[in-house]
Amino acid sequence: MNFKTKNQFSLLVIFLFLSVVSFAQVSVCSWNIMNLGKSKSNSELEVMANAIKGYDIIAIQEVVAGYGGSQAVSRLVSILNTKGSKWDYAISDPTTSANLSSQERYAFIWKTAQVKKNGKCWLDQNYENEIDREPFMGTFDYQGNTFTLVSFHAVPKKKNPETELKYFKFFPKLYPKLNLIFLGDFNCPQSHTVFNPIKNNGYAPILVNQKTSLRQKCIQNDCLASEYDNLFYDKQKIKISQKGIVPFYESFTSVKEARKISDHVPIWCVMDFK
Repeated sequence: MNFKTKNQFSLLVIFLFLSVVSFAQVSVCSWNIMNLGKSKSNSELEVMANAIKGYDIIAIQEVVAGYGGSQAVSRLVSILNTKGSKWDYAISDPTTSANLSSQERYAFIWKTAQVKKNGKCWLDQNYENEIDREPFMGTFDYQGNTFTLVSFHAVPKKKNPETELKYFKFFPKLYPKLNLIFLGDFNCPQSHTVFNPIKNNGYAPILVNQKTSLRQKCIQNDCLASEYDNLFYDKQKIKISQKGIVPFYESFTSVKEARKISDHVPIWCVMDFK
């Protein structure tokens, strides 16, 4: 093998290596879809499907606990299945909130060609008495890389969500063998000190100073209100190559109309496993 051939071969090996590395990525989306239940029309579900169809796995918060919630998720998946990919889903039982009006369900939706679910998803029961809507957890596999989503919808700001979020610092020791990813609507900005323990444990948010909830009315074209939704990942296990929000509201004539879909925007990232 001459020098030129060796160089060509080396470049081919490097190219193939980089192709494999760049291919080992999965896109994750999280969305608090306000009151996802029977009140959502098919046209509204169509808007939702178009907003999330480009991602591999989606965590949804605020699914109605009563009649219509599970059915709405099923309807949403049926619409997604008409858009070029095959999808599957898992829905939680209602959370064990003491106040029935605050009970909700969660859901995971994923592309079956991209992601495989490992075992059953579950509502974490370690702090069900301390947390109003206990997190929904599910372990998934992407090309041999496993990760566990911890989807959460905290109590509203006026009820001090930090009193619930403080328990996340215990989860890495509760689940030492799992690659945990905390995501959802925390009703609390990532800059709050309640997140310091998990940050000190190697976790980082994908979004910083990025508002994710919708105002009642736009102020000088600023339609976003608060920095509530986020995703925390273990920096030693995962690299984030892309991240952002889906500003679905921009396709509506007013934020009031957009809020019929949800009062939050989806957040997303592309993860590369180390």
